[in-house]
Amino acid sequence: MAEPVYLDNAATTPVDPRVFDAMRPYWLEEWGNPSSVYAIGRRARRALDNARDRCAQVLNCRANEIIFTGCGSESDNLAIKGSAIALSEQRGWKHIVTSRIEHHAVLHACEWLSTHLRFEVTYIDVDQHGQVDPASVAAAVRPDTAVVSIMYANNEVGTIEPITEIARAVKAVNPGTVFHTDAVQAGGLLPIDVQALEVDSLALSGHKFYAPKGVGLLYVRRGTPLVHLLSGGGQERGIRAGTENVAYIVGMTAALELAAEERDTRVAHVSGLRDRLINGITEEIADARVTGHPTQRMPNSASFAIAGADGESLLLNLDQEGIYASSGSACTSGTLEISHVLRALGLPEVEARGSLRLTTGIRSTDADVDRLLEVLPGIVERVREVTPSLVS
Repeated sequence: MAEPVYLDNAATTPVDPRVFDAMRPYWLEEWGNPSSVYAIGRRARRALDNARDRCAQVLNCRANEIIFTGCGSESDNLAIKGSAIALSEQRGWKHIVTSRIEHHAVLHACEWLSTHLRFEVTYIDVDQHGQVDPASVAAAVRPDTAVVSIMYANNEVGTIEPITEIARAVKAVNPGTVFHTDAVQAGGLLPIDVQALEVDSLALSGHKFYAPKGVGLLYVRRGTPLVHLLSGGGQERGIRAGTENVAYIVGMTAALELAAEERDTRVAHVSGLRDRLINGITEEIADARVTGHPTQRMPNSASFAIAGADGESLLLNLDQEGIYASSGSACTSGTLEISHVLRALGLPEVEARGSLRLTTGIRSTDADVDRLLEVLPGIVERVREVTPSLVS
């Protein structure tokens, strides 16, 4: 069999060897607890402080506005729940605004606040391309709106949202509302200058940009109301208890810097491959529709709705050919139900059930694209033959 073809970089990315090299000493030599007062602990603390300073430089913020977490989901939960609860306690505000296409980390955090603390949640519709209208968000903001959370880029269809415009629209209605963005998909390929984005909080996850799984960060603008969710020691200024994972934090920092330094080169590489996928699939496969925004989309994201073809069957057949892809976000790829994102886009069921997400990465090659384009038309034909009930 040919070498495996990995086209699911929106789900996770392999650790960059340079990132691994940066992490290695903090497993084998400098393994101290950064809260310890003796020498090996102080060296770990210096590494942690240095990482925070470097992350802040990339994000264009203060070092004390960076909180290290275990993943993007934790960052989203801390931002949304932490600010919502804080403003509920301080001002009695119990209203949240979000979109219908958010990652489940955001949607479930909002649902938790609604179920357990009686917050009211307003869900904003999107257009056929998955884009949020800033005016629609502004119209939903009320005097008691504690948090608005709109993602920077969608994890399933790759649509990029006009975050700065949305942030300005929110603040024009209620300057006290906290504006959060889930930037997990955007972090490795889009600019993440928090001053330019004008956000109050922003979530990132290391494994989306060639750092290991199990580490993330949350930017929180100074002065933003926030209560802690984890109780324990005083780590991360008392906001996130638990001994910091120094090796992973160092690795994520190195990966974040590399992503910023190499962004132009990476974007040119992955977008060229993405465009080949989009052009090839729409030309070779009848009734294959590109989902997401035609131009305002992630540079590496090619997503499709293929009428009459079951998405899970497509993935299983691709897997047999050594090609790894997704039919929606990684968190929902084990279910046969149509994703909430495709439902929000208003796709007919016959198309939505044939969702296919292909996301390129810095290791992807023209040969990978050639291989996918070689085998996919035949796979689609076979899948359509055995699933006639899906054909309109």
